[in-house]
Amino acid sequence: MDAGQINQGALQDESLSSSHPSTGSFRDDREDSRDPETWKELHGGRLSEMVHTATLAGDHTLKYFGAFDLVVDAKTDDSPVTIADREAEDLVRRRIGQLFAGDAVAGEEMEDKPGHSGYRWIVDPIDGTKSFICGVPLYSTLLALEFENEIVGGVIMLPALRTTLTAAIGYGCYQKQGTTGWNRTFCRDHRSIDQCVFVHSQADSFAARGAESVYQSIRGRAAITRTWGDGYGYAMVATGRADVMIDPECNLWDVAAVLPVIVESGGRFSNWKGEVTAGGGDGVGCGAGVYEEVLRTLRVD
Repeated sequence: MDAGQINQGALQDESLSSSHPSTGSFRDDREDSRDPETWKELHGGRLSEMVHTATLAGDHTLKYFGAFDLVVDAKTDDSPVTIADREAEDLVRRRIGQLFAGDAVAGEEMEDKPGHSGYRWIVDPIDGTKSFICGVPLYSTLLALEFENEIVGGVIMLPALRTTLTAAIGYGCYQKQGTTGWNRTFCRDHRSIDQCVFVHSQADSFAARGAESVYQSIRGRAAITRTWGDGYGYAMVATGRADVMIDPECNLWDVAAVLPVIVESGGRFSNWKGEVTAGGGDGVGCGAGVYEEVLRTLRVD
């Protein structure tokens, strides 16, 4: 039951019995919190364009989502790729090239484009391609903005769910669903793994890196374990619907947009060594209250 483990004892905790999404949540009432409608002057307009471009790219993938005749190719590492991946990334690159010609671009499907402005865009056109090709709506389009080697903003756009999360470092993380306005997002602040919802992308990915014991330890203690992974899993953490998301293996483009979303929702994001980086080869995002306990478990690996 890897995809749906439920620790019945932990569910007796009243903090998990409540259906209110803000139960146990982190709250940040900083005066400098600013919703995305006010980001137009930040970083020369790039943060506003980040949200718009990710939305355009995500919407483009819907042209192919659920198509019965979708052709799926295998990359050199045997991971799947489709025309939707390639066209969405090309859309991002062309738009950035038109608006910010001096900016660098790194992405999953194409060669890196160098730049000279100090800015770099990092794009994963479809994070969760396996979900996409199976018609499962839990895939995302990820776009991050980096300045002088520091990530300053990110977007997790969930096209099939009509949901967008975006964050700017120092200004908060916000979610928009459908045509509603922007609302702040907050991680829950549970203090023990046995209170938590643990999500991941694929159970055997832990064993593939020799970390099966890590997986079993967290799975055995968590209240609920589900394979709601990829960018969607991190979005669940940022909105207080899950508590711990772990990637045993990931690339820069898989988590660059995730880092600011989790941090600006009051959570913690790092690699398994505890380094705050999107380029560490693995990742963990969770509420601040449980982070140290999770990290101690990961360091057993």
